[in-house]
Amino acid sequence: MAFQPMRVDWVASPPPGAYPHRRLAPPPRPYAGPPSYPVPPRWGFPLLAWRWPTSVAGEAAEDSVEQVQRLARTAFHVLGLAALTLLWAAGSEIWRYALLLQSRYGALSPTTVNVSDAMLRSASILALIMVLGGVVFTFLWLRRARAAAASAAGYAPSRSDAEVLVGLLVPGLNLVMAGSIAAELEHAALRLPATARPSPSRLVRWWWGLWAAAGLWAVFTVAWSFRTSVQALADGVLLHAVSDLLATAVVVLTMVLVRRITTLLLPVAPSTLRRMRVVELRDAPAPELRAVRSHASPR
Repeated sequence: MAFQPMRVDWVASPPPGAYPHRRLAPPPRPYAGPPSYPVPPRWGFPLLAWRWPTSVAGEAAEDSVEQVQRLARTAFHVLGLAALTLLWAAGSEIWRYALLLQSRYGALSPTTVNVSDAMLRSASILALIMVLGGVVFTFLWLRRARAAAASAAGYAPSRSDAEVLVGLLVPGLNLVMAGSIAAELEHAALRLPATARPSPSRLVRWWWGLWAAAGLWAVFTVAWSFRTSVQALADGVLLHAVSDLLATAVVVLTMVLVRRITTLLLPVAPSTLRRMRVVELRDAPAPELRAVRSHASPR
């Protein structure tokens, strides 16, 4: 009896869990109409009025004319306070000189002298603080204005920020460099070509002349204060008053110059704008009215 080998077929099957279970997608929900809210929704666009464009999307932050305008307003207000305190200091010096003239004919009241001293000291301290604040904010405005003017004119400034800072802070050098920096800024704000030589306007020339005169007068006043004679001390009071008046004139012209340069940097001149308003409608079709809806009706 012969034996035949048994034929066996091997079948391999994956173990349980080898493949992830296929999740069936939920059946699409039928359309139930527009969404409804229990209360009026509060999302949406902000309520902003239309305004003239002053910047371009993607423009660098330091070149934004809006930031130049904000810094110009701040510097304008601080410089205005500095001008008022300088006038106060000049008035205190003039009153002190009048008291010196009056003291030649008799003794002064201690109360009057104390009030004059208090006014002079307080005015000097406040004027110094406000002038320093005006210098700081004017420097910040100048940095932004130079960047915005360079972006509008299409060429880089001829001086870096460090050179401008040195040229305006170093005594003696600032009397010469201040006018050149102001003329170059005005040249770029007017969008004039880089190949043309800057020609300062009458405002820049007046500001430059007063700046140099006030600086030279301040040096002369400080040098005069080293004299110890009675007449020299009396004359020093009058010199301080004139120095305060010159500084006031420089501050006021700086305010005007800041406003002029900021106006030149605007893409649209404010003088060319004309406010428009609707006065009357003629031969216009009647507008389509909305359906009256009760406040308690479902939305």
